[in-house]
Amino acid sequence: MKRPVIRMERVYVKVTSDFDATGFMQPRVITWEDGRVFTIEAVKDFRPAGTHHDSSTCDCYTVVIHGEKKHLFFERTSRYQKSSIGRWYVECPVTS
Repeated sequence: MKRPVIRMERVYVKVTSDFDATGFMQPRVITWEDGRVFTIEAVKDFRPAGTHHDSSTCDCYTVVIHGEKKHLFFERTSRYQKSSIGRWYVECPVTS
């Protein structure tokens, strides 16, 4: 029996964030396109996204939602887009 190939797909989401006086960005709430809302209980880690992402423009936040660790990514936009600093996404498995 052949196992299905699982690939990850980026799903862009709305994230409500706070910024402190030093400019540190703290994600607080994730809202999916269908209206589901997930409160981020804690941010456990923050780092460049790594080898399978463009780590020069993408950061990975390890967050806790409903007691489970999840990865939330922030993709910074080009410096030429002055009105937009970036966008948030999560990775979801897609079977093909």
